[in-house]
Amino acid sequence: MATNQDVKNQLANRQQQAPATNPANTIAAYLKKMGPQIEKALPKHMDPDRMARIALTTIRQTPKLLQCEIPSLLGAVMQAAQLGLEPGLIGHCYIIPYGNQAQFIIGYKGMIDLARRSGHIESIYAQVVYENDEFEYEFGLDPKLVHKPLLDGDRGAFKAAYGVAKYKDGGFHIEVMGKGDIEKIRQRSKASNNGPWKTDYEEMAKKTVIRRMWKYLPISIEIQQQAAQDEVVRKDITEEAKSVYDDDYIDVEISNPQDYENQPEQ
Repeated sequence: MATNQDVKNQLANRQQQAPATNPANTIAAYLKKMGPQIEKALPKHMDPDRMARIALTTIRQTPKLLQCEIPSLLGAVMQAAQLGLEPGLIGHCYIIPYGNQAQFIIGYKGMIDLARRSGHIESIYAQVVYENDEFEYEFGLDPKLVHKPLLDGDRGAFKAAYGVAKYKDGGFHIEVMGKGDIEKIRQRSKASNNGPWKTDYEEMAKKTVIRRMWKYLPISIEIQQQAAQDEVVRKDITEEAKSVYDDDYIDVEISNPQDYENQPEQ
């Protein structure tokens, strides 16, 4: 007859033999579950399976993201899908950890891509300026901008960033921001000391000046509103983006998550 100790030993052995939960597998299962929602959110020219694979690869390559709450991860992926931007690979957007929450950030190339989709812009670009570059600009009735980067030698410290948009009707818009103004924007960001602000400062400076231009560009209200949710956290895949300081928590509507935890990787 089995004793209480025997039962305890059997339970302990079962727990030791049970496969450990793999966070990446759990996230892969959730992404598969929300595949139809990703497909509805994406532009028609983008493939939902590819989007899910890229998102999962991005999450796996950043171990701290695997420690983030799953609803915020799925919310970040959904933000990327709604804007038609692929995270990580080419700098369209990023998913970075902020404590135990995943944060969605649009990259410089993502801002450029969104602006070009309007159909009214012939070209749009941004550049950074260093102390030893030749740089001159003025505003007024006849705006002018001249930038001649130093090709040989030390260009010096980062000084400014500027953006230029040329419209198909012949008009144009110029925006210039000094390092001090860019630093004020960076310091207000919840990711000011990590993520692309730390690894890709110049790209984020370009993005900052392009974003400053947006209110003057012929971009749809829908795109402007979606992009305005940049650098915030969603705690659910369906809600509007919220600050990470919100106290409420809304779970993702997937029943019996334990059923998906130990599925093989896709």
